[in-house]
Amino acid sequence: MPTIGLNALSIFIGDTRVCEQLQLTMDSGQNWAILGPNGSGKTTLLMTLAGLLPAQKGCILLDNQPLSSLSGRDRARRLGILFQGSDDAFPSTVLNSVMMGRHPHINPWRWENQDDLDLATASLATVGLTGFEQRQLDTLSGGERRRVAIACLLTQDPPVCLLDEPTNHLDMRHQLDTLAHFAVRSQQPGHLNIMVLHDVNLALCYCSHAMLLYGDGIVEHGPITEVINTTRLEKLYQCPIRRLQDNNGTAYLPM
Repeated sequence: MPTIGLNALSIFIGDTRVCEQLQLTMDSGQNWAILGPNGSGKTTLLMTLAGLLPAQKGCILLDNQPLSSLSGRDRARRLGILFQGSDDAFPSTVLNSVMMGRHPHINPWRWENQDDLDLATASLATVGLTGFEQRQLDTLSGGERRRVAIACLLTQDPPVCLLDEPTNHLDMRHQLDTLAHFAVRSQQPGHLNIMVLHDVNLALCYCSHAMLLYGDGIVEHGPITEVINTTRLEKLYQCPIRRLQDNNGTAYLPM
């Protein structure tokens, strides 16, 4: 069962203290939201959790092993990341792009097999892109390309998914479909998701836990219904917040 442990983790960007001496364990079965204002270091924290940026102090453990001790291939088999944006380095079809997710699992001396192709096809179906397999990436809309990137991550099929603003470029239906899929995925044995979100209400609907980044080194974290409240959100976003509640649940709106 995957776990990510943060042991006295400190991350700084110029004058911004993303986190300071952070002690936290994120376990299988959890779906985490990272929330905070612009410039608070949400993406930097996610990149550090992926091992792509260094922390100033402390360490990150993946399944009780130092993340820095893992080879790139081993890390990619166990942890995958959806970046905030994507630049296509070369022309490609949708299917070839999604199949890139299988590379950590394929030895250099073999090609993709039918199981790899089936997983890629299923991932495209999950994001609603069945029939797009032979489309060129440069013919797609921004939202369609975002869904290709999500399908690539699903094809990689890592136990831990790190997602930087997964709803970027997506219309309302596909935002809900994407977040619902990852919420269900986190409840399957052996899966953990950590995602950067800007919409507090979507986080409340789909995430089990939350981290609030204030940019001063303080990080509040825990089950999302315990962490999110009007006082904290007003402090976090520096604006008046109104809490609404009915039989369908709770929502927070800026005033």
